[in-house]
Amino acid sequence: MFPRTSSTASKHKDYISCMAYNHAEGLLYTASWDRTVKAWRISDNRCVDSFLAHDDQINGAVVNQDDGCLFTCSSDGSVKIWRRVYGQSSHTLTITLKFQPSPINAITISSSSPGSCFLYSGSSDGFINFWEKEKMSGRFNHGGFLQGHRFSVLCLVAIEKLVFSGSEDTTIRVWRREEGSCFHECLAVLDAHRGPVKCLAVSLEIEKVVVMGFLVYSAGLDQTFKVWRIKVLPEEKGTCPPQIDTTTKISGTEYEMSPVLSPSWVEKKLQEWMHE
Repeated sequence: MFPRTSSTASKHKDYISCMAYNHAEGLLYTASWDRTVKAWRISDNRCVDSFLAHDDQINGAVVNQDDGCLFTCSSDGSVKIWRRVYGQSSHTLTITLKFQPSPINAITISSSSPGSCFLYSGSSDGFINFWEKEKMSGRFNHGGFLQGHRFSVLCLVAIEKLVFSGSEDTTIRVWRREEGSCFHECLAVLDAHRGPVKCLAVSLEIEKVVVMGFLVYSAGLDQTFKVWRIKVLPEEKGTCPPQIDTTTKISGTEYEMSPVLSPSWVEKKLQEWMHE
């Protein structure tokens, strides 16, 4: 429990939208619709820093565990990179990335090898922008965007060379980055839910020290939780679709409920379609 007596100043003034954890420093970051980020020291449960990060609500945060940098994204259309000041608790802004004005809902980073880092951001226009970090300068260069979702990208997760994106259009897309380049291909489109896909998590499926594939966990506004088993064939043999098992059971427990669309989402989509 974080102490309630730590002063009102350490409390967020609006919804806490996301969290990120720095393993090396033992810092938990909380970001909020009040546009601020707070850093909490886990060892004594104290708020050690609080700063105004964006001009609009913050929707996502992630820590690069290789160098400790904090990435935040916001409805103001920007991604910002923060670094902790050496020997202090305060944080300083190092880079602001803003390629287009659309609100950004989710971010993720991919560090498949030492010094290599790709940053992905999903926005309300359905695009996934990505940046590649230069190994020498540490600067992030815009590499392009992934296009395929019809509505907002709401969640992102990266593992190895794969990127998984969940969208308001009810689908999950599986993208693969080509080794040594910025080229990405869409391996599969999962018709996953009957409402917007709001949350994604991915883990390696390992058997006897051999990576057999990936387990993808998805949750949506249709009140369902699903588990997907995905096996991706080697890219050397050409473009091959991944093998997908739409399993929704773990240890014999059924997680899927009767799908119910969010009424506000249905109303919004109907209004958009009427004006098209």
